[in-house]
Amino acid sequence: MNKRSNPDNLLEQLDSLRKPLAGDVPVAELIDPLVKPAALVSDLGENRVQCFACAHRCKINPGGRGICQVRYNLDGTLYAPWGYVAALQSDPTEKKPFYHMYPGSDTLTFGMLGCDLHCSYCQNWDISQALRDANAGRPVGEITPETMLEMAMNHKVKCVASSYNEPLITSEWAVAIFELTHAAGFTNLYVSNGNATREVLEYIRPFTTGFKVDLKTMNDKNYRHLGTVRDHVLDGIRLAHTMGFWVEIVTLMVPGFNDSEVELREAAQFIKSVSPDIPWHISAFHKNYKMYSADNTKVDSLIRAVELGYEEGLNYVYAGNLAGRVGNFENTFCPKCKKELIARFAYIILDYQISSEGKCPNCGTSIAGYWPESRDEVRLGNAGDTFFRRPRSVT
Repeated sequence: MNKRSNPDNLLEQLDSLRKPLAGDVPVAELIDPLVKPAALVSDLGENRVQCFACAHRCKINPGGRGICQVRYNLDGTLYAPWGYVAALQSDPTEKKPFYHMYPGSDTLTFGMLGCDLHCSYCQNWDISQALRDANAGRPVGEITPETMLEMAMNHKVKCVASSYNEPLITSEWAVAIFELTHAAGFTNLYVSNGNATREVLEYIRPFTTGFKVDLKTMNDKNYRHLGTVRDHVLDGIRLAHTMGFWVEIVTLMVPGFNDSEVELREAAQFIKSVSPDIPWHISAFHKNYKMYSADNTKVDSLIRAVELGYEEGLNYVYAGNLAGRVGNFENTFCPKCKKELIARFAYIILDYQISSEGKCPNCGTSIAGYWPESRDEVRLGNAGDTFFRRPRSVT
């Protein structure tokens, strides 16, 4: 695989780049050479560059790294991760979660290392915080875009997704894969924190259909604690919707952090201002990584949050992470006549009633999303089928 277009003495030059990091992180020795010159960059002169992969818009001096730690400037060239995966499996599309994207389908999902945020409750911290947290890091496997396409075909998935770490900062690699999978008829997805720029969204848009965003809080101070500015994410959501991505939004409901009624209503109002048809997934928090002081989200609190979303005028609001305990709030209803159209248990589709035209069969209302051409294409199951709707290894 031709992945190294950087200088012959790259490994020696990279030694100086590792010195500013917290501790000697062995994984850097593995991933720093797995790069190609970045596309999302401008030349500032005197070997300085500005990166456009995320809303930090880092201005990087020679020998420096971006906030993400995985994009770096070597002699005036910005290098971006390329040619490896740190996580790779076939997931239920509902796990992303995309509830309005080909229900019952599977998604070949890959991730790299690094993130532009540093959330204290990150469930994928071992890959997202690599080169930032000395305890993080995971072995990587080198792979080509062509092999990724072959895997998607062999495992008969419907979609391909960049996920697990933050995909915006590795967009050059995602696009290399997505160009092939898009041409082959797969639907490509991003699972992102939404800290986006116009440049990166324009770069991925020709090959990417779905854009799931974590709307973590409506409090700017809390967002800054996680590593960005709230309005950067809100602007990213607005822009993605305007550009024609299919957007779904997730809020992890953390007690004492973002779970007040005022803040939840504000989030719902914002989403409605973009489009009431954007699905909002409200997920239960579980103690993880560095956040053990907050309580796990209670079922009643999660249900009340979903009710608030509907009260504020959203058409599709879902409770996540507590399968079978949230009543009908895993299901999709017609926003006009309230007929139940999709019944779910976790990642399992129990019933599917949307017509081949993407409409409610009862009243004819169009249901926003990407639907199969026939109900026969939907893989149905029952609540006992959890083993058959779980992530699966593809290696």
